[in-house]
Amino acid sequence: MKPTTRDRSRRFARLPDRARKAISGSGPPTAPLALRARPSPVDAGTARSALGLALRIGESMMAVGASAADVTATVLRVAAAYGLTDCQVDITFTSLTISWDPDDVPPLMLMRIVRPRGLDYTRLQGITDLAAAIKGEGLGLEDAHRQLDDVLAAPHPYRRSIHALGWSGVAGFVAFLLGGGWLVALVAAVTTAAIEQTIRALDRRGLPMFFQQVAGAAVATASAVLLVVWEVEVRTSLVVAAGIVVLLAGLSFVGAAEDAISGFPVTAAARGFEVLTLTTGIVVGIAAVLDLAQRAQVPLRVLDPGTAGVPFAVTLAAAAGMAGAWALASHARPAAIGVATAAGALAWATASATAAFGAGPAVASAAAAIVAGFCGESLTDRLRIPPLLVAVCSIVPLLPGLTIYRGLFAVVVEGDVGRGVNGLVGAAAIGLALAAGVVLGRFFGRPLGGRRDRFDRRVRRRATSAG
Repeated sequence: MKPTTRDRSRRFARLPDRARKAISGSGPPTAPLALRARPSPVDAGTARSALGLALRIGESMMAVGASAADVTATVLRVAAAYGLTDCQVDITFTSLTISWDPDDVPPLMLMRIVRPRGLDYTRLQGITDLAAAIKGEGLGLEDAHRQLDDVLAAPHPYRRSIHALGWSGVAGFVAFLLGGGWLVALVAAVTTAAIEQTIRALDRRGLPMFFQQVAGAAVATASAVLLVVWEVEVRTSLVVAAGIVVLLAGLSFVGAAEDAISGFPVTAAARGFEVLTLTTGIVVGIAAVLDLAQRAQVPLRVLDPGTAGVPFAVTLAAAAGMAGAWALASHARPAAIGVATAAGALAWATASATAAFGAGPAVASAAAAIVAGFCGESLTDRLRIPPLLVAVCSIVPLLPGLTIYRGLFAVVVEGDVGRGVNGLVGAAAIGLALAAGVVLGRFFGRPLGGRRDRFDRRVRRRATSAG
């Protein structure tokens, strides 16, 4: 039977409704906001203990140098392991807050003030292993608290004297890297030991870090002045550069860049301002001593050694030694020191190969940092070594210590402001390239990590979007 006119009119009347259904979405919103909280799956006492454990783990990670994204992901994962899946985490560089607001019980919010303790890769790995065991092995709360106490109270893997050798080793290898001989390396190592003892003494007396950096840079530059006065045949610019590299390597270039890229602007701004302030302290210390030396008519000068005249095998071995010595100074285990040494050699070889194709210092440094970040993120889970260790240690040989000193020398001693400012801007470009390259390399290497399951990826996405 043919459709009547009335049937056709009814069909046309339904067309707008069909069109609306054809174009309207059917799935959940991309980023649901202010969803209603779910009922509590655990009792209040258990929730309080679990939140306290997650907060202690996050505070400990922040204190030894972990990034905001890694801390947030770990805190959320630990809390979820005990049934608290609706937690909120907020990081502001010096504080860590975690809150839990279920539908049927009063909300809980805990906060801790974080006091940085310096890089400690052995302790960081212990905390990371505990967090993985909580998720994978279902540790009870009391056992987890006790194991965390053991990790935090464990002694350092090396005596203080051996730990101090790490700083001196970094400076000695810097001298070799820049073309100095055994005498220059020895003087640089002794000078850096004096810098380390000076900073340690000032820290015990509560002097702010800015003035500690000023004092450290002043000691490095003053040692060069004394060598000139005593007419010791040593390339004094290399001695100063070695001390500056040691001071620069302790700053959180990588952490500030990673926090900014990962969506933590408050923490990134705080870390970035800290890096700027402490670098300014280095500049002030060097400039003050150079100005005094000029007024005293001490004939300081800066030789431009570069690395073109140094055999590649020597620079490669020196770069590897620098990375390994920095790992030792940062309390890394012996196996981790070996990995850091290999990473330093790989980063230097990558930078040298990139420069051989005509790339500038910043581009070559960025390429090396990308490789280091990629290897650190993709391999260290299997080796039980923090990715931060590979990332930081491998870029130590590429830090622009001599470039900073040369720029300041041009401004203060030679009066060539234009050339000096260009040098300082170039040094800043190298530092930013290193930090950004490490972050990009870690992003590329994350899918290849040995323990990256679906839950971990979901938590990390949540962490990196929780600005």
